[in-house]
Amino acid sequence: MESILITGITGSGASYLAEHLASTYPEAKIHGITRWHSTTAPINLSGIMDRVQLHECDLCDFSSVMRALQVSKPTHIFHLASHANVRAGFITPLSVINNNIMGTANLFEAIRLAEIDPHIQLCSTSEVYGQVDPKNVPIKEDCPQKPSSPYAVSKTAQDHLGYTYFKSYDVKVITTRMFAYFNPRRSDLFSTSFALQVALIEAEKQDKLFHGNLDSVRTLIDVRDAMEAYRLALLKCQPGEAYNIGGQTTISVGEFLDVLKQKAKVKIVSEVDPSLLRPSDVTLQIPDCSKFNSETGWTPKYSFEESVEHLLENCRRQIRHK
Repeated sequence: MESILITGITGSGASYLAEHLASTYPEAKIHGITRWHSTTAPINLSGIMDRVQLHECDLCDFSSVMRALQVSKPTHIFHLASHANVRAGFITPLSVINNNIMGTANLFEAIRLAEIDPHIQLCSTSEVYGQVDPKNVPIKEDCPQKPSSPYAVSKTAQDHLGYTYFKSYDVKVITTRMFAYFNPRRSDLFSTSFALQVALIEAEKQDKLFHGNLDSVRTLIDVRDAMEAYRLALLKCQPGEAYNIGGQTTISVGEFLDVLKQKAKVKIVSEVDPSLLRPSDVTLQIPDCSKFNSETGWTPKYSFEESVEHLLENCRRQIRHK
């Protein structure tokens, strides 16, 4: 990888990706797209700011996208930028749909018109499958897509845009559909929200832990494993194809909360917060990752126990520094 461009580089997952790429490819030029009103760069990229070149760019502004491509001249692109909060997507659906679909369309169209030929990893999600019939579990890539949220609709459209630009213009798009993962830098994930609340209760800054639906089943993976998987996808997977990526530990949201309660330093009292319940929820997400594993040889490095400890310690550190 000579010149790498990461969209949404200051975000929670993309910043972990940037750290992984910086350590794996010390000679590579790493460029990142960040919106002019983003305030997360000093936080999420603080350890590698000397390794990355940031470009002010809004993916919904075609001219700024074209300019970023002309300056960075990427050989490899990781497209992670998106509004990704599923619950918030029900509150601001048009904003999520417009940002995620038009931002991706602008990126692909700019790549085509700039006459560059990078390999592109399109970061999709298991949410595109929606509420899956149990007969289709574990979920394979050919499972029918039935998105059940505005966010999922936007990601399904991204999937289709990626395939269209591959088929029509030979743009080398590889689609990855990531299932649930631990990410200490993303507070809207149930696992991080729970861990942050545990840390707040331990610090005597909160009395109770609040949660939404506890019945959903997820297969969890460490964010560090997830970002290595993205790198391998771009190196070893086939353009025009989609790949499920996920962990090896399947657990309900309620069972995960029980794990955190056992690890907490104080007694944790929890109760449901109706505002955290979604109008519709995806309750069964168990992936079949054999296609991706076969083509890349990838397996997770971090155990469930290690991932939970990493999450908790990072959340405790965040609360101590507030």
